[in-house]
Amino acid sequence: MGQSVMIVDAFTSRAFAGNPAAVCVLESARDDGWMQNVAREMNLSETAFLVAEGAAFRLRWFTPAVEVDLCGHATLASAHVLWETGRVAPSETAKFHTRSGVLSAKRDGDWIEMDFPTEAPQPADPPAGLLEALGTEAVAVARNRFDYLIEVDSAERVRSIRPDLTRLRKVEARGVIITAQADDGVHDFVSRFFAPRAGVDEDPVTGSAHCCLAPWWEARLGRDTLSGFQASARGGTVHVRRRGNRILLRGQAVTVLRGELVDGAAA
Repeated sequence: MGQSVMIVDAFTSRAFAGNPAAVCVLESARDDGWMQNVAREMNLSETAFLVAEGAAFRLRWFTPAVEVDLCGHATLASAHVLWETGRVAPSETAKFHTRSGVLSAKRDGDWIEMDFPTEAPQPADPPAGLLEALGTEAVAVARNRFDYLIEVDSAERVRSIRPDLTRLRKVEARGVIITAQADDGVHDFVSRFFAPRAGVDEDPVTGSAHCCLAPWWEARLGRDTLSGFQASARGGTVHVRRRGNRILLRGQAVTVLRGELVDGAAA
């Protein structure tokens, strides 16, 4: 019998926008090599693997190249799948054991709210070649345990950046966040996220990056409830709210594919 897989567009209310994630709910744990091969075959920025663990689920995330420590959009997609397939009741909270501790998600009408750790950045000097790879000057540079954050002078600059991915791949970090205050009258800030070192040239919508963006923009705008738009080609909205040392991320999700890994692929 094959292994089921679903593809869900996260941080969007319509298909073919937001960030697609593949979700596999496993009967039992699989070896790392198999999961990496499946993620490479899916060729999406992340593939999530879930195994029931008591009343919760063990959740792991793989890009086509590596396993990652924290992923927002594939967690959102995973919760959506658990509710849609009846593995978790719609009124119940989905709980996950991950490499970044216990994460949870609950439904609020058409929205999903996730409880994630704050990943606040600290001011940092840009490493050699970073700004040159981005082709921009910076208003400020900071770093957390995952990524560099580069604030630039306008939302238009965020949208127009065309990075040199070969040079950016040499920067020793999971990825690089580019951000500026929004100019659309709807959102508070805009961003983009590049992670060629992790096998993702540009991620469409990055939930974990908003664990960094939320405290950054709270300090600048003086509000702990904010709305961010990730200005990738697909685009997506992430609502954020700080609660102590946690960040609540809100988004929507849409299933676009249900399928099955067959024969040797599922073995």
